[in-house]
Amino acid sequence: MVAPMSAWPWENLGVFKYLLYGPLAAKVLYSWIYEDSIKDLWCLHILVICALRGLIHQLWNSYSTTLFLTRNRRIKQEGVDFKQIDREWDWDNFLILHALLAYMACLIFPSLDDLPLWNPKGFITLLFLHVTVSEPLYYWAHRYFHEGYLFTHYHSLHHSSSVIHPYTAGHATFLEHLILCVVIGIPMAGSIMMGYGSTSMVYGYVLAFDFLRCLGHSNVEVVPHEVFNKLPFLKYFLYTPTYHSLHHTEMGTNFCLFMPLFDAMGNTLNRNSWHLHKKISSDSAKNGRVPDFVFLAHGVDLTSSMHAPFVFRSFASVPFSTRIFLLPLLPVAFLVMLIMWAWSKTFLISFYNLSGHLHQTWVVPRFGFQ
Repeated sequence: MVAPMSAWPWENLGVFKYLLYGPLAAKVLYSWIYEDSIKDLWCLHILVICALRGLIHQLWNSYSTTLFLTRNRRIKQEGVDFKQIDREWDWDNFLILHALLAYMACLIFPSLDDLPLWNPKGFITLLFLHVTVSEPLYYWAHRYFHEGYLFTHYHSLHHSSSVIHPYTAGHATFLEHLILCVVIGIPMAGSIMMGYGSTSMVYGYVLAFDFLRCLGHSNVEVVPHEVFNKLPFLKYFLYTPTYHSLHHTEMGTNFCLFMPLFDAMGNTLNRNSWHLHKKISSDSAKNGRVPDFVFLAHGVDLTSSMHAPFVFRSFASVPFSTRIFLLPLLPVAFLVMLIMWAWSKTFLISFYNLSGHLHQTWVVPRFGFQ
């Protein structure tokens, strides 16, 4: 039997789930076409914020899977398999949930339309509420989700991904993301109720929140260890991809949201965190393992180039087909083709381990028509 609120209400809708954005888009279009100005401005803001949040996850996906840039910084050397891609296919469900809840908040509190563009006091209040409320709330909720029934029926889904990836950050149950809504919402709601809220505060906090979530799940160490050598106190206020990866391999430690300070206070800090971080960060300048087998490949045409894993991961995991909505991206693909032609170096695009042997696919920077 499925646990209550573990499944998403729209999980059987497939791609039609995006129609749930329809009411917001309809309000914006109606105001734009039939009225002098867009009255429900926050409907537009919600759609823009969702698009930007999706873009942040997409850019982190592109960076983490651009292996010729990140192969020496990878924390877990295994690659993401197709089963994990299938499990994480609907990673963006939480964006729909947050959009609908934000829309409800705008209907209940119409005064949100009067928020100023900028208020520096709002950022100070928001930061204070994040540190004192959101961080400890998430820490304890996360610890409870690692116990018995809650882990088995809810949080185990998130931990089913053997190699963490930016999309893994959004891969969780409906209940967990409802709780995450509270974690994100408290600092913003508190600051707004105190009279210090602003539009830029909402944009900045939500996008920074997603950026740090993707950073922790990127499986690529991007924080130089020299930063912690010069500012030792900073390691308690900013987690690293290595820090969070240890939570996925040794699940009894490193429960924090973004600040290891709360793991230190709760006695759940993995003492190997910064040693491993320093090792991976220091080894990034060294050459990685020499592959046992290399397969050389080249692009067929510009359309096929947009199916590379670091462009759209989902398209790279299914049989090739021409998608009309990708056609506007052809000029970008053409520009990349020219850069590849000028750079004229092969690069790593994928790898896998088989019977202890490392197999890699390198791309020759030429297309079939060249």
